[in-house]
Amino acid sequence: MATIDGLPPLREVIRAHDLVAKKQLGQNFLLDLNLTAKIARAAGDLSGCDVLEVGPGPGGLTRGLLAEGARRVVAVEKDARALPALAEIAAACPGRLEVLHGDALELDLAAHLAAPFKIVANLPYNVGTELLIRWLTPEAWPPLWSSLTLMFQKEVAERIVAKPRTEHYGRLALLAQYRCEAKIVMTLPPEAFTPAPKVHSAVVQLTALPAPRYPCDFRTLQRITAMAFNQRRKMLRASLKGLRPDIEAVLQSVGIPPTARAEEIGLEGFCALARAVANPG
Repeated sequence: MATIDGLPPLREVIRAHDLVAKKQLGQNFLLDLNLTAKIARAAGDLSGCDVLEVGPGPGGLTRGLLAEGARRVVAVEKDARALPALAEIAAACPGRLEVLHGDALELDLAAHLAAPFKIVANLPYNVGTELLIRWLTPEAWPPLWSSLTLMFQKEVAERIVAKPRTEHYGRLALLAQYRCEAKIVMTLPPEAFTPAPKVHSAVVQLTALPAPRYPCDFRTLQRITAMAFNQRRKMLRASLKGLRPDIEAVLQSVGIPPTARAEEIGLEGFCALARAVANPG
């Protein structure tokens, strides 16, 4: 990896290409190559593996992924200013880095990556949660990716791994934990970034399970959890009354008190409820 080691420091790259982070693009650059290498290592063994990176910016994490032995990195970057810096990394690693200029929300993953692949990214703050939900909700499961190692604002990370009856527990935790093993593997202070955000950040790792934890119709589960948590202060008999006229009886049939609130019910309970709602009688 001598060619990667020979690349200029990231601060020089930013100056050379006038890569001032833009707030409207949700950019906060991570310039410490020791930290980017640590994030790359948190994704596990990358040898023989394709990796998708979203929002590489000047390419700090990109360098880490390549140095850790990724077979191939596909980096999606919306900001055209970053393309020359990424081209320099691609030139140093012939055939191992493909840079796509565009919006990750519009990307057809199957067209650019060989499954199973990993997704590793310091996600732009403004699209991070939307991308995660898309990756968690494909039509078919297991998905094309095997794991997600993603940086979010710490509060979002805590929502992904939260348990029932805790402050951050909600629909995002249920969507993530229904099909994945989710854990926080690293936290970073604001001063690790340029510019420094106002909040701490955290890296979450989600490993795809071969099948969902509990059987149920996924669309029904999504509908129930959306209704329950959109009115999370209400009792479930009130927030879910639009599902079925006999919702109180349905709740009782799966052992959920109609007076319970959404944050009191775990994943297994919501899956049982989804089965009962989808299969009346």
